[in-house]
Amino acid sequence: MLASIFLTVIVNGQKSGIAGQSSRVTGQKSGIAGQSSGVAGQSSGVAGSGRNQGEMIRPQGQGETIRPQSQGNMITGRVTDCGGVPMAGASVVLTDAGMGVATDNEGRYALRGLSDGSYNLRISFTGYEPHDTLVVVRGSAVVDVVLNEVLYLAPEVIVRGSRAGVRTPMAHSTIGSDELRKRDLTRDMPFLLSLTPSVVETSDAGTGIGYTSMRIRGTDASRINITLDGIPLNDSESQQVFWVDLPDLASSTGSVQVQRGVGTSTNGAGAFGASVNISSQTPPSEAGASVDMSYGSFNTSRLSAKAWTGMLGDRFNMMIRASDIRSDGYVEHSAADIKSAMISGLWSAPSDMIRFNVITGNQKTGISWWGVPVEILSENRRYNPAGEYVDSDGITRYYEDETDVYTQNHYHLFYSHLFPGRVSLNTGVHLTTGMGYYEEQNSNIDLSEYGLSDMFPSDPAVREPDIVQRKWLDNIFYGTVWSLIRHGAATEWTLGGALNRYDGDHFGTILWLEYPGDLNPGHEWYRNRGLKDEVNIYGKVNTSLTGSLSGFLDLQLRHIIYRFEGPDANMKKLDGSYRFLFFNPKAGLFWSNGSGSEAFVSAAVAHREPTRAEYKDAAGDHSATPDRERLIDFEGGYTFRNSTAALGVNLYYMRYRDQLVPTGKISITGYPIKTNVPDSYRTGVELSGNYRPSPVVALMMNLTLSRSRIRNFRNHYFNYNTDDWSEEYLHSDLGTVDIAYSPRVTGSAGLEISPAERFLLSLTGKYVGRQYFDNTMSADRAIDPYFVSSFSADYGFRLKKAGELKLRLMVNNLFDTRYENNAYGGMWTEDGEEKTWAYYFPQAGINYSAAVSISF
Repeated sequence: MLASIFLTVIVNGQKSGIAGQSSRVTGQKSGIAGQSSGVAGQSSGVAGSGRNQGEMIRPQGQGETIRPQSQGNMITGRVTDCGGVPMAGASVVLTDAGMGVATDNEGRYALRGLSDGSYNLRISFTGYEPHDTLVVVRGSAVVDVVLNEVLYLAPEVIVRGSRAGVRTPMAHSTIGSDELRKRDLTRDMPFLLSLTPSVVETSDAGTGIGYTSMRIRGTDASRINITLDGIPLNDSESQQVFWVDLPDLASSTGSVQVQRGVGTSTNGAGAFGASVNISSQTPPSEAGASVDMSYGSFNTSRLSAKAWTGMLGDRFNMMIRASDIRSDGYVEHSAADIKSAMISGLWSAPSDMIRFNVITGNQKTGISWWGVPVEILSENRRYNPAGEYVDSDGITRYYEDETDVYTQNHYHLFYSHLFPGRVSLNTGVHLTTGMGYYEEQNSNIDLSEYGLSDMFPSDPAVREPDIVQRKWLDNIFYGTVWSLIRHGAATEWTLGGALNRYDGDHFGTILWLEYPGDLNPGHEWYRNRGLKDEVNIYGKVNTSLTGSLSGFLDLQLRHIIYRFEGPDANMKKLDGSYRFLFFNPKAGLFWSNGSGSEAFVSAAVAHREPTRAEYKDAAGDHSATPDRERLIDFEGGYTFRNSTAALGVNLYYMRYRDQLVPTGKISITGYPIKTNVPDSYRTGVELSGNYRPSPVVALMMNLTLSRSRIRNFRNHYFNYNTDDWSEEYLHSDLGTVDIAYSPRVTGSAGLEISPAERFLLSLTGKYVGRQYFDNTMSADRAIDPYFVSSFSADYGFRLKKAGELKLRLMVNNLFDTRYENNAYGGMWTEDGEEKTWAYYFPQAGINYSAAVSISF
């Protein structure tokens, strides 16, 4: 049954493997689709082919020893530095065969199961010049390589401190820039990561444009740490990333690493289930430009232009991009008008590097975050209640300016220095500014909630007027990050940290009031200020223990001070000051035999502080104040690769203490609150595999089977007596229940076929099992399972003078599946009979897009 569910197809004659799944070897282009090499100093000459069995012609100065062998078809060898020290964990890749391994702690490797033929071999290690050559295999060959230390810094050192490395015992996937661009034309980052194991993406507007988000292993967006070049992207108060404020970021992305579980120590919001580390694209060394244009269903269009100077004076290069994305959206009144730009510059010298990034995003989107009421879903899936009102004549109308408007600017400056002994210092300072609002019309308001009761007479018609208001956010986030890394053949250590401050104002203004009296337009009715300071320091060490076994230790100390004061939008006082000190240790073992088999085990601890919204809901009720959460994460995995296939399995058990979840509980001030439940867990198995039977066909899949449970769950609710509509506050003990938004089965699969040079056909499919959106496991409050497929066709033409022209057609939701990928709601009872309220987020049916790309 599962096999039939996941039978899908993608095509790429260049790579194969699990969509979005990376090798555990950093920078290794294994048999896994979409993995970037990401290794410092990638340019190197390729030797000509030899004529004899197992023979190679090596480039000058590479320190390579060739010994023909008579065993089965394989390439084996040993990698050392100039002093003869074994290079444990070096990346050994057959770049054109989609296969790679890491050397063991003795520096040995074996690439087995090869057919007769020629292979481009790349051997690389961070801090050393890579070795590239061509091997002709007719039987076997031994290639011993001596790597030379680099005399320059590469841009990859910026993200080295916060990413999982070559021998890090953590579950992670790395997706390269080519794979990101291949996956979609216009949609946001959560949809580009859709094929990564255990990821479930959501979209308010139903098209993957505008307000989008994702969950990983059921973990919501506020528990996923996200960084760009090591700079935190999570909003300090909500602890989420609003991808709508970073449109078309993929066009300027070099690679993305997704770590599932706690992962390694990083900066910013606590990784409480997953982390996503984005590396920005490095300006190319040769001058050029490109233009991408696309148009599709729902008047969705994208125009993106990019230009780069190439290396100027052997020291400096720069790249600039500008993008414009527009869509009417699938859901009514969910149109998006989004613009972004990025400027990136890089100055480099043998031991120094300076880099800057300036990113700006501006968005205006129709509000669609209310969802579609369950009672309307079957009649009109595109219905949007936001902005709907009834005028004085009883006619239903829509307020056209029911929109969300926001501008966010990012300024990053990095400096790196390479000391003798292969020690690198990487520092960065950052500034993020954001300002915007959402505008909405409300009918029959309560003036007391705006602090206006004393300004108006007691006439009910005057005291319950209609209003147009704006709720603003004006914030600034700034700080510094740093890491000191010692690269060694047997041991690598990292010391890093961050110091950040967030300063944000939430306030509201009244644009129009039905009976304004003496009230001036723009009247401010509330202002709440939040300040959040964070200091974070961590140390990591990864060292060889035996010839094939490495040990990893990661210790992090994180200190947070969060203060807020002033009334909130409902005029409820929202004052508080909270301090947290978290110690997050992580440790593990990594094993590699150097010939395609790798395994790891690890244990990690993480903590998380409550969000602003969680404090806000509990304001006025000290007993309801949320507390910190704790997670202990146990992971274990095994991966095997040969020349045609790769198989991987990862087991995890994530034990939570005091996890904050909705329980239906109400504070004494009458607001629903989240409650710290003492005992909950997530456990599962993640399977991945790929098979490449020929250079033109690649099959891949991943499957997650999981259980996410709360023990001894108590649900709170109101019961109404229909005789007089009196209410009583009750609870029921439900025992062990599923955690909301945690499907037991997720998976994706695909097939890629390249019938001709520069011609690619791709078919993908994804399945997500049933998700409950509260913790009662009621079928009335669940998102139905869904399976959705996409197809794309790409063809490229070489231009006569220079550059390339690419054409692309993409069909999303190929089989026109009617599905929803998100929902929210709750329950009550009337005379003991259970009732449900719910809102769903339906996704677009079959839709199309076409694109033209020109590069020169």
